[in-house]
Amino acid sequence: MRLTNVAQMTLPTGRLRSLEVRAVPQRAERLPVSFDQARHVGEGDRPGSWMAIAVRLPLPVIDQDVAAAWAAVCARHGTLRTVFERAGGGEVALHDADLTVGPWVEHDVGDRATRDVVREVLDGACRPFASPAHRLCLVEPAPEADDPRPAVLLAADHAHVDLWSLVVLVRDLVACIDDVRRGAEPGGRLPPSPAFADHTAALRARPPAPGHVRRRWADILEAEGGVMPLFPLPLGDVSAPTPEVVEVRDVLDADGAARFADVAHGRGVRMIALAMSVLTRATREVAGAPLRAVFPVHSRYEDRWHDAVGWFITNAVIESYDTDPRTCAAAVREALGLGSWPLAPILAPWGGMPQAPGMFAVSWLDTRRLPVHLDPALDVQYVSAATRTDGVMVWFVVNDSGLHLRCRYPGTPQARANVGAWLDAVEGGLVAAAEGR
Repeated sequence: MRLTNVAQMTLPTGRLRSLEVRAVPQRAERLPVSFDQARHVGEGDRPGSWMAIAVRLPLPVIDQDVAAAWAAVCARHGTLRTVFERAGGGEVALHDADLTVGPWVEHDVGDRATRDVVREVLDGACRPFASPAHRLCLVEPAPEADDPRPAVLLAADHAHVDLWSLVVLVRDLVACIDDVRRGAEPGGRLPPSPAFADHTAALRARPPAPGHVRRRWADILEAEGGVMPLFPLPLGDVSAPTPEVVEVRDVLDADGAARFADVAHGRGVRMIALAMSVLTRATREVAGAPLRAVFPVHSRYEDRWHDAVGWFITNAVIESYDTDPRTCAAAVREALGLGSWPLAPILAPWGGMPQAPGMFAVSWLDTRRLPVHLDPALDVQYVSAATRTDGVMVWFVVNDSGLHLRCRYPGTPQARANVGAWLDAVEGGLVAAAEGR
């Protein structure tokens, strides 16, 4: 597994094609739109709003089999059969759509890097209002390639997927390809997959957050001047988004991550709490401030959503002053609780999510704990788009190969210096913690 972005990912040189899918919206009925979907899509069509996963498929690969399998995957997951459209009053509407899969479209690579052409394809196809907003690309290596296995990329606008969903999509595609080859019904052996719109409706039906949750949200936002948490050091001029810098660091290998987990267990906490302890210490040392950040959490609160595809992520906030791992464990539990309620009513006093330039977010995912798994032989790459940004986003991912981080921040001189110093402190702290220091 590799964390990367489209400007840094590894793809073979060879023939590049994408599978065209046509969508005809059914406008008779509108589907519910989640809080985060409304925010994301409401910002309008733009390049770089997608996320993707790339794998190498075992030979032989027949394009007709891949097309038939992808058609089955699209039929299986409701969000892939939905289309956003503009509605009155600045709102967005979501409709079911009828899909037609095929034909394959050839993309001339010439002497360019394959990933550069892929970026153009996905920037054009996977926009919020694209119809549909997803694309499958197939790269067949040149005959002289050392690895002849084709690469497949599955990409979609973020409104339709999260990282967990990308794992589900690859699992389902591989299973459906196998079914097509065997002459079986594609996906017939897979568990049921409810539509994401059903999850949005179920979340809306939940009771409103109790008073103490709303008060805690208010406390943290007011501590930041009425906005979502900001990176605690200057980022330079971020009044408008600037070209991003993306750093990917392989912090701990598998053995190091195992030692880190042992140290956490010895302190009576999980890995995430020990990591938050390190982040708290780094933030205090580098910025002289507490750790306060947006803290994305998943909303797959029932087993029935584990095999579904959609944007099952909601936002919480985490605040940590004390570096003691047990205290950090309590901060994580609090953040999970703050993210367990419908956000629209909580954030209504601020007119919605009060996002400001410099917003700081920290995400943690241990893929080993997911109920969906991929064969390491697929050489999985999690791929983010290249975009412009005015904030700092850090992803920590733990998997069988170790502990990795990816950070996106504005490409200003101050951000390079200050975010870089914070990342150095975090990386050094994680390594030290794994060594028991």
